[in-house]
Amino acid sequence: MSEKDFQYYLDNQAEFVKKYNGKILVISNQKLIDAFDTMKEAYDSGVEKCGIGNFIVQRCSPGKADYTQSFYSRVHFS
Repeated sequence: MSEKDFQYYLDNQAEFVKKYNGKILVISNQKLIDAFDTMKEAYDSGVEKCGIGNFIVQRCSPGKADYTQSFYSRVHFS
């Protein structure tokens, strides 16, 4: 479910940013459940409304910064 919910976020990101930029979204079953100011509020509400493991929590912002991570290493392979 989380892959479908994340894809739902990506598909609707531009619209979400217009309404909820900077908020934390709770998404379940490809539906926006609610938007919150903090991760704790979002997580607690997600657990209460959807049950553990049945939702994603995603910071709403333009671009890829809030869902992309880069890792750097000094390891060299030859």
